[in-house]
Amino acid sequence: MSSLRPSPLRRSRGNRVIGLDLAGAPHRDTGACVMTGPKTLEACVLHSDQEILDFVADLHPNLVVIDAPLSLPRGRRTIEDRGGPHLRECDRELLRRGVRFFPLTLGPMRMLTVRGMELARAMAAKGTSVLEGYPGGAQDILGLPRKKAGTSLLQRRLRQRGLGGDLDRRPLSHDELDAVTIAWVGWNFRRGKGVLIGDASEGTMLLPEPRNHRKRRGTTVRPATALRGS
Repeated sequence: MSSLRPSPLRRSRGNRVIGLDLAGAPHRDTGACVMTGPKTLEACVLHSDQEILDFVADLHPNLVVIDAPLSLPRGRRTIEDRGGPHLRECDRELLRRGVRFFPLTLGPMRMLTVRGMELARAMAAKGTSVLEGYPGGAQDILGLPRKKAGTSLLQRRLRQRGLGGDLDRRPLSHDELDAVTIAWVGWNFRRGKGVLIGDASEGTMLLPEPRNHRKRRGTTVRPATALRGS
């Protein structure tokens, strides 16, 4: 376990993005990464909701990307609604792209969905821009190994893509590496590189732009203002 130490990242201004590989329960590790550039990133592990909210509030990011479902399928009243739909349009787009994922109504995903939605609402109420991300999907699109292939391999491949900071300083956990992945996707999106898939009225998901990008049916591209507080 690690914690962020005082550094220029906390004082620097400009494009600052946080990635959160959210755990379904507070006793499990949530990976976190704050990035102001590919070579200037720091990662740590967080636990409680308040710790996560304080972390975000202290860093004043331009964007937070959370690895958790942040919306329910249209027509589903609650996560426990047994008769409601199981997939959102962004989930269907993942299927069309051949990206593997767990539906948000499946077992432990329900707890993660509720926690993610509550944290996103709390951040948005403070004026923070929040987007849903998916590190596994991003890694597939970018040609990176998923964490199941081994954390050392994923960390090495991220470094080969030009990322540094804590990646150069110490071995990161799988939660931290997933947080780094979606922070990087969010940082690129802030620079105009990335796509939001799905229906904006239902809930979208941020993914990196494929190398040979062409617009797909069901894909929308919108600025990073989703779930932003007034």
